[in-house]
Amino acid sequence: MRTSVTILLTVLLIYSCAVGPDYQRPAYPVPDNFRGQGSDIPALPAQTSFGDLKWFEVFKDDKLQELIKIALEENYDVQIAAQRVLQAREQVIIQRSFLFPALNFNSHLESIRTSERGFTPEVPRTERLVGLIFGDLTWELDFFGRLRRATEAARAEFFASEENRKFVIQTLVTDLARAYIELRTLDEQLEISLRTVKVRENSLKLQKARFDHGWDPLTPVLMTENLLYGARAVVPDLKRAIEQKENQISVLLGRNPGPINRGKSLLDQDLTVTIPPGLTSALLERRPDIRCAEQSLVAANARVGEAKALLFPNIRITGVSGWESAALKRLFTGPASFWDVVSPGLTQPIFQGGRLRGGVRAAEAQKQEALLAYKKSIQQAFQEVSDALVAVRMLKEVALESEKQVRALSRQTELANQRFYGGATTYLEVLDSDRQLFESELRLTQDRANEFLAVISLYRALGGGWQAQDDPSSLVRQNISK
Repeated sequence: MRTSVTILLTVLLIYSCAVGPDYQRPAYPVPDNFRGQGSDIPALPAQTSFGDLKWFEVFKDDKLQELIKIALEENYDVQIAAQRVLQAREQVIIQRSFLFPALNFNSHLESIRTSERGFTPEVPRTERLVGLIFGDLTWELDFFGRLRRATEAARAEFFASEENRKFVIQTLVTDLARAYIELRTLDEQLEISLRTVKVRENSLKLQKARFDHGWDPLTPVLMTENLLYGARAVVPDLKRAIEQKENQISVLLGRNPGPINRGKSLLDQDLTVTIPPGLTSALLERRPDIRCAEQSLVAANARVGEAKALLFPNIRITGVSGWESAALKRLFTGPASFWDVVSPGLTQPIFQGGRLRGGVRAAEAQKQEALLAYKKSIQQAFQEVSDALVAVRMLKEVALESEKQVRALSRQTELANQRFYGGATTYLEVLDSDRQLFESELRLTQDRANEFLAVISLYRALGGGWQAQDDPSSLVRQNISK
């Protein structure tokens, strides 16, 4: 009894070993703070992050929320990513199945009847029906961990596909929000252009009337026409851009090009950073692209162990047993009808022309590639956060200054008209002020849009956008890891 227990414990100890390196997260120099975080961006409490907010807590426009919900259900990229997750999950099940014995059931029925006029006429004619039922078992004993490392790699690839799905969702949500803000910007610019065209048409009528009465020369009429035609040329270009932007949003929704319902105007959008960026170390856990790169590194690390295990003996057990009888009614009766064969085997590679060693070196190179990609994704993440932080700060100042310029030019245009009709200046001053005002209004609209787009970029850079109310992927990960 003691000997049997010792043998069993020895086998279990050997079976629990696996060649190859166990994964450890590589060190990376994480900065203490994000560069670009100014005094106008909250810094406390540091444990919270703007990237932890769910997308419907950031994008508060009801129509935009409806569009995002439609896109999450019907966008083809999201559906493709979900199917890839299912494929990877089944690959884990397939790979893990090799750890267990494979048992098959077989049956065979054979009818034999000899000829009376054959080559052996002295042999009497025989006729019989032979039945055979047997099962076969094949089991590879994973003493050196090849199958376990392969299962570990498949599980990591599943987790990577799940993180990639989250990255696709994050990209979809933020891209749709950007496109919606850009659409509302074009709508605002079109409204400004149409209003300017109407004002300039009235001015042209007035100048023609003054010319007809001989009060002014032809030059002010031609100059007014020049500005009017310039404003009119902006209108169809903006309409083109609006329709193309609607087509882009329609594709993001998983639909054919068509009109898009609007909600709040650009000026009514509430997109501000009210929560700090959070801890720099938490960025590695929040961004799905970094987690995807790390899971790819885990898989590559496991593939190294799988390749090394091929250098060691392959131990397997094969067994076949069943019943055979010349009479079907006696198939399961009689001791002579049962038979079995058990055949343990061992294969040790001796000479493979460098194939196995080359496989190990290739796996190690792939691991190094995955490691570099992981570190690069972290580096790129910190750059994106810093770029977005400085953009939020500076573009806010740009919008404030542009707003001041519009107010100043509005007052200047009003005074220029008063001076012209009072005879204190020429109409050239009026036209120049009107031209500057139109350009500044369009620029202010774009500056405000850029401020909102910077907030969206910061939200995406901090790893926000993929969170949902209930994330079922955590439950799936727990089931797969068991």
